[in-house]
Amino acid sequence: MNEWYVWGAIVLMTVSTVITRSGFFLFGHAVKLPPRLKHALSYAPAAAMAAIIFPDLVTTGGAVEISLANPKLLAGIGAGAFFVATRHLLGTIVAGMSLFTLLRWFL
Repeated sequence: MNEWYVWGAIVLMTVSTVITRSGFFLFGHAVKLPPRLKHALSYAPAAAMAAIIFPDLVTTGGAVEISLANPKLLAGIGAGAFFVATRHLLGTIVAGMSLFTLLRWFL
């Protein structure tokens, strides 16, 4: 393969990446989303976070473990309860990690 093929591929991939990622910044003001879609998209960050965290909470060593012997699951439940009660994100992280550490020592 010639060297210019490699450089051409790099340039084309760079251009396509810049165009696709900057499209919302360049043309976003011209696109008006319906209110229902805006409302639905407001749940996307929480759904993505749940999709990332939940599988880690319920698995131990590659196997599903939903029991009182799973410190990750118990700490996640405790952190969720703390967040519902206080709505404080940093406090939730500290409470969840502290609870996980204590449960890991004692379980």
